[in-house]
Amino acid sequence: MKRLVLQALTAQAFAPFGSVVSCEGAHHYPINEGTTQRYDELARVETGPLACAIISIFRGQPRVFPLTIGFLERHPLGSQTFMPLERRPYLVVVAESIAGSAVPGHLHAFVAKCDQGVHYAAGTWHYPLIAVDQVSDFLVVDRRGEGDNCEEVKLPEPYILDHP
Repeated sequence: MKRLVLQALTAQAFAPFGSVVSCEGAHHYPINEGTTQRYDELARVETGPLACAIISIFRGQPRVFPLTIGFLERHPLGSQTFMPLERRPYLVVVAESIAGSAVPGHLHAFVAKCDQGVHYAAGTWHYPLIAVDQVSDFLVVDRRGEGDNCEEVKLPEPYILDHP
């Protein structure tokens, strides 16, 4: 089995898979008579035709480590955003896309800080939500509409992800 090496979640490192949702370094301006800062358009929701954006809460159960990563999923018709509601870090596993292939490429593992969300671009291969140590809630912006928007693929060789 291959081992995944965790790296810090940064906008540059995550760019091939989508974007990091964070106020850090984001364009902002005052609203509400200066009592609020608006951090605008931190991610763009992709829904495709005949669909709409929905907001949900996902309650992630803590994973047991070492964690075997034996499959990945992707949503080809729309993007997906996860923003933690708890003040806890979590893990993100994504894979490079191979042009013209339905098989994911090299995997990457990230440690997301408690104030960072992830926005998976449409079609990005990823492992489902990975809560660490405690039950954790996430606000999720997702697509609902016509068409099959979830594909799963079994990896030819599983990866092992250790506790951060």
